[in-house]
This record gives sequence, C-alpha cells and structure tokens, in this order.
Amino acid sequence: MKIVVAIDSFKDCLTSAEANEAAARGIREACPEADVVEVAVSDGGEGFLDAYEKAVGGERVSVEVFDPLWRPIRAEYVMRGQEAMIEMAQASGLMLLSQEERNPLIATSYGTGQLVADAVKRGARRVMVGLGGSATSDNGTGMLRALIDVFAPKGHWDDIKQLNDVEFTIATDVRNPLCGPQGAAHVFAPQKGASEEMVELLDHRAQSFATFSARHFGYDRSNDAGAGAAGGLGYAFMQYLNARQKSGIELLLEAVNFSSLSSDASLIITGEGTSDKMTLMGKVPQGILNQAGDTPVALIAGRIRDKELLLQAGFSRVECINPEGLALDEALRKEVAQKNIQQMVAAIIRESAQRAPSP
Repeated sequence: MKIVVAIDSFKDCLTSAEANEAAARGIREACPEADVVEVAVSDGGEGFLDAYEKAVGGERVSVEVFDPLWRPIRAEYVMRGQEAMIEMAQASGLMLLSQEERNPLIATSYGTGQLVADAVKRGARRVMVGLGGSATSDNGTGMLRALIDVFAPKGHWDDIKQLNDVEFTIATDVRNPLCGPQGAAHVFAPQKGASEEMVELLDHRAQSFATFSARHFGYDRSNDAGAGAAGGLGYAFMQYLNARQKSGIELLLEAVNFSSLSSDASLIITGEGTSDKMTLMGKVPQGILNQAGDTPVALIAGRIRDKELLLQAGFSRVECINPEGLALDEALRKEVAQKNIQQMVAAIIRESAQRAPSP
C-alpha cells in the first residue's frame, strides 16, 4: 500500500513537515508495511520556501534586507540554476512584526525588492515569488523602489534594462483586484492593523497609483485576478514586470511532479488548520484534489465547516482531528495536534483496510 501525505501547515501550531510526520506515524502504526511518501506543501505564504526547497532542492542564499519597518534583517531565498524562489514573507511578512507594530500605512515591501534584485544579479532568469503573509499594503511601490535603487540608482524605472529577459511568476491563491470593495485595502488591510479610516486612505493610494501606472504604460492590470495579493504587490509584479499569476499549490505540485508521484497511490491524505467552503477556492487541499486523478483523497483539519460541501467536491473523507469539546488553546499545542493527527490518520487507515476487498 502506497500512501501520499501532503498536509498544509496548521496556523500557529504545526508546519507542513510536522503535520506530515505526525500523519506518517499514524499510517505506520496502523499499517507498518505501508510505503509512505511525504510531500511538504504550501499555498504561497509562510513556509512556501521550505516546501519548495524540500521538493526540488537548490541553494539557500542569505541576504541582508530591510523588514517592513526599515530595520535590517537577514532573509533567504532559494537558487536552483537560473531559477529563484522567493517567499516575500521572509522580508515583508506580518510574522516579522508584533501586534503593536502593525501599520500598513508605513509598512514597506522594499525588502522583497532587495531579494529580487539579489537573485537577478546572481543570474536568475526565472523568478517565482510566493505572496502570502504580507504586512504591507503599499501596492508594491517599495519593491519597485528597491529595484530602481539597485539597477538604476540615478535614473527611473524605464532606465532599468537588467529585468527585460527575466520571467516572473507570482504564487498566490488570492483572486482579488487591487482597488475597490474587494481590493487589497478593504479585504486584507484590517488584519494588518488598518482602521476604517486607514483602509479608505490605502484604497485611495492604490487607485491613484493604478491611474498613474496605466497612463504611463498604456494598459491597466489593476483589475486582474491576484492584483490585490500581498497588499497590491501582485499588481506591481503584473503591471511593471509582466508577471503571470499561478496558484501557489499548483506551482509547487508541478515542481514536485505530484500527479506522477501519486498516480500509483492507494490513498492521498491532505489537510489544513480549518477546512470549509474557502478550501475549495484554491487552497492546498483543493490543489491536491485537482491533481489526484482517480486516487481517493482524505481531508483532515483542526476545524471542519461545510462538511457536506467538501464531500460533494470529491474528498473521499472529511475528518476533524480534534475530539468534541477540546479547548482551542489545548488544540493548538504542538504535541496535542500531532497526537490527534496521528490518531485520526491511524483510524482512517484501519477503516480503509477493513473496507478494502479481499484479494
């Protein structure tokens, strides 16, 4: 029996690798002879870099950059030949700020631009950027300024020539436009510390920048799906660098050749912290399901809503790992979550073995 495990991180609790390890222990507990394949996964946010490196390898590059509040920090990206994988959260992520420091009016994406510039200077001709977990809502202007400072320090954006033959891809499952009620400011800025007044100001800034940019280039990408990702960083990449947008999990699964890897599996186990109807909008489990073919996919999560909808979407099982009544703070303890994943997966494997037809 071959079983593929590809579970997303459980926010504030487990990394993808830790969740996979717990599931693998549950499989081996129930079926010691099983062939278990663990695939670290991410949708483009925090952990994307680790998942990509584990999937395809590469060299870690460490760079001194500015964090969202202009403080010097060390951030990393992965180089693999002429391909660079950058996780913007490394330089411009919300995880770098305390609750009190969150302020999207001043947070900058400059550090992400420094990572891009360093990768290009090292020979990258294909640059992929995971856009999840942003602390910023600067429409990517910080990132663009960093590129100007490196490649045209005494000039303007149009003076940059070093990026002309570089192919950019942004990895995100966000489909929002840059501006308006469904735009970056209104939908995402409040979780980054924005008040209602700040949201209106941020949206006005985004509209002004998009108007200026459209006039300059003669085209407008502000309404494209993904333009609102990472506080408008998605827009800057598409408008200024002609980046294509792909689902983060789709990009990662392509890199690891997941469809081929899982084609002869008896079962795929995926999961995430909370599963509900939003799972079906490009999140990791949906990406796994899309590439599973005829292989059954079991979904586990710390919290389950819309279970019938998830089953109708094609998951063979949808199971909550936590016993009813378990307090949230207890469920979020790493050792508790790992134990509950192990026990749930062991139960799934035992039940699957009992249901399997006799040879």
